[in-house]
Amino acid sequence: MNPKVTQVLSILSGILLLIAVGISLFSGLEQAGFFWIGFFFLCGIAFLGSPKLKGYAYSMMIFASVALALYFPQYFLAYKGYKFSALIVPLIQVIMFGMGTSMSVQDFLGVVKMPKGVIIGVLCQFTIMPFIGFALASGSGFPPEIAAGIILIGCSPSGMASNVMSYLAKANLALSITVTSITTLLAPFVTPVLMGWLAGEFVEINVLEMMISIVKMVIIPIGAGLLFNYFLQGKAKWLDDLMPIISMAAIALILVIIVAAGRDSLLEIGPLLIILVLVHNLAGYTLGYWASRLLRLSEKDCRTIAIEVGMQNGGLASGIAKEMGKIATVGLAPAVFGPLMNVTGSLLASYWHKKPTAED
Repeated sequence: MNPKVTQVLSILSGILLLIAVGISLFSGLEQAGFFWIGFFFLCGIAFLGSPKLKGYAYSMMIFASVALALYFPQYFLAYKGYKFSALIVPLIQVIMFGMGTSMSVQDFLGVVKMPKGVIIGVLCQFTIMPFIGFALASGSGFPPEIAAGIILIGCSPSGMASNVMSYLAKANLALSITVTSITTLLAPFVTPVLMGWLAGEFVEINVLEMMISIVKMVIIPIGAGLLFNYFLQGKAKWLDDLMPIISMAAIALILVIIVAAGRDSLLEIGPLLIILVLVHNLAGYTLGYWASRLLRLSEKDCRTIAIEVGMQNGGLASGIAKEMGKIATVGLAPAVFGPLMNVTGSLLASYWHKKPTAED
C-alpha cells in the first residue's frame, strides 16, 4: 500500500476515534455507532500498510464486524424469512475444507518425529482449557446456557490461527500444525464427551448427536480438502491463495451473525463475560507454557503449546452451538473469545518474536 495512503487512513481513523470517544462521553455510546465502526475499519486497512502493525489488521476488522452487529443487529438476523444463522454450519465446512487443502500426510508424521511434544500438546489442549472453563462457568453466576458456552470454547480444539501465531512467535511451526491437526480430528469424539461430563449440569447434552454434528462439520470437509490437496496440489494456486481470505471472511460473518443474535444478552452481561473469557484465554497461554517447561520441552516447543492451548477454534464452537439450537446463548462465549484471542495472540507472538530462543 502507498505510504501516503496509509498516512491519510491513519489520520482519518484517528479523527474518527476522537469523534467516537467524544460522542460516547457526552451523548452516549448508542449515538456513536457509525464513528466506532468507521474507526475500526479504517484502522484495519491502515494497519495493512504498516509492516509492524500488519498482524493486527485482521483483529481490527473483526472488531469492526462485531461493532456493526451490535449497532445494527436487524440486518444480520434474517432476510425475507431466511434466518442467517442457517449459514453458520456451511461456513464452518468451508473453513474446514480450507484447512484440509493446507494439510498433508506430513502434518501427521509429526507424531512420529516429535511424539513427546505432540502428546503433551494434545493432552494440555483437552485438559487445561476444559477444566478452566468449567471453573469459570461454575463461579460466573451466568444463566446456564451462557455458562455452558464458556465450557464449550474450552472443550474445542485449537484452530488455524494458532499456526499463524506460532510462525510469528518463532515457535515450532511443524509441531503447531501437527497438534492442530490431531486435536481437530479428535474433536468429534473428545469434545462431546467433555461437554457431556462438564457442561451436563448446565444444559442437556446429547453426546452422540454432537459427535455426528462435529463429524459433519469437521471430518467430511477436511477429508475433502485432503483429497483435493492430494490430487490437485499445485494445480489450483488461485484456490490456495484465495482460501485464507475466504476463511477469514467466513469467520467474520459467523461472528456478526452470532453477535446480532445474542446482542441483548451480550449487552447485559458483556463486561463480565469479556473479563472471564480473557482470563480463560490468558490462563491457557500461561498453564500451557509452564506445563511444557515442567515436562522439559524446548523453549520453542513451550511457546508452541502455550499458543495451541490458549487459542481455540471459536468457529467450530459456534457451529456446535448452532447445532444445539442455542446460538444466541451458548454461542456468545465463542463469539467473544475469537476476537480477544486474536489480539492477545498477536501481542504474545510479537513479544516472543523479539526474544530469540537458544535454538535460534
